Amino acid sequence: MLRIGCGAGFSSDRLEPAVDLAERGRLDFLVFECVGERTLAFGHRDRKLDPSKGYNPQLAARMRAVLGPARANGTRIVTNMGVANVPAAGEVVIAVARELGLEGLKVACVEGDEVTHLMTPATPLFDNHDRPIAAVGRPLAGANAYLGVDAILPALASGADVVITGRVADPSLFLAPIVHRFGWHQDDWARLGQGTLVGHLMECGMQITGGYFADPGDGRKDVPCLADCGFPIAEVAGDGTATITKLAEAGGCVTSRTVKEQLLYEVHDPAAYLTPDVTADFSAVRMAETGRDRVRVEGAGGRPRPEQLKVTVGFDGGFLGEAGISYAGPGAAGRARLAAEILAERLTRKHLPANTLRIDLIGLNSLYQTAGLNAELSEDVRVRVALRSMQRDVCEWMLWEVESLLCCGPAGGGGYRGQITPSVVTHSTLIDRAAVTPSVRLLVA
Repeated sequence: MLRIGCGAGFSSDRLEPAVDLAERGRLDFLVFECVGERTLAFGHRDRKLDPSKGYNPQLAARMRAVLGPARANGTRIVTNMGVANVPAAGEVVIAVARELGLEGLKVACVEGDEVTHLMTPATPLFDNHDRPIAAVGRPLAGANAYLGVDAILPALASGADVVITGRVADPSLFLAPIVHRFGWHQDDWARLGQGTLVGHLMECGMQITGGYFADPGDGRKDVPCLADCGFPIAEVAGDGTATITKLAEAGGCVTSRTVKEQLLYEVHDPAAYLTPDVTADFSAVRMAETGRDRVRVEGAGGRPRPEQLKVTVGFDGGFLGEAGISYAGPGAAGRARLAAEILAERLTRKHLPANTLRIDLIGLNSLYQTAGLNAELSEDVRVRVALRSMQRDVCEWMLWEVESLLCCGPAGGGGYRGQITPSVVTHSTLIDRAAVTPSVRLLVA
């Protein structure tokens, strides 16, 4: 039986539950899944600003917390926290290992996912009506193919304690250790489909242990001890059947309902879930609660993998300006609507491009919270304006316009806040898998 834990389901996930798994999970592998389309594009932006950056900002903190107990318990770590700079991420882990006195710790860096050099102005983007890259009209930040288990297996075979990748398919991070442990052939589509089911269920962390499931109100989706919710563990057998569970002392819950919600997450066609490893078929999946916080899953299948790999193409989105002003008390909604109308009239005079300006009225019921008054007896509306532009001065002008409402009216505006941050835009394309050549580089502390 192989025990795999999820130590993160996105780039800024909590740290403590991962430490709990490293210390008490009795794991063979601990997987940190930390890359999304936007985080990848931001990684490219960060690397261009500083060639030593471009990996997950929490990498050192996470490794500093889990490397010691993981090594003591024989747990190997697999993560995509290399983002857009895998070599630099590998060096960070080596530095942390040396700092902790973990002499001889081995780190395998999986590279080859970056395919920026294969992108041309004419490359079509399938999520943008097949319009070419040139039509986006923004500077290209970088492009990365979704690698699969064939890229990760050599790193596992090297005996590395830590395997760091860039962009790989999320389920592949979990499937690779399963294939490695049980020696599955890479054309055993049925088993690969079942293993991909396990990876898909595990990849989002607390989404399957009650975190994103929780929705209080009528008792149907209440989750115990959510503040201390634990990360999931998969107990995987040699045929790919698995039991999803968690640490007994951790908060949250694992039920057939939490598992079903995650099963459907981002699955457009349950009979043809495309990954770099297999065309997985989840249409006949069966699950059963076998104990408290224990759900057995089986019945997934598979067909041959796609001949093309998905590629995330990131673009420099310029600057994102966000500003807000609040209206409260009698007539707040009317005053907020008037403020929005004024801003729409004044801001559109600049002939801004379509889809670059958004104005929303947000009802927060928060302004009178500290005064102890009944929020239901008052109105509380916040006008929120967002503007994207390649020119920072355009965003600064928008912030100025919103703040001017404090005296220019309507009455009663307050709580102005404004900020300008860098932004990115992402699209997707496909390339032949033969165009991608993964490689592994081994580092030793």
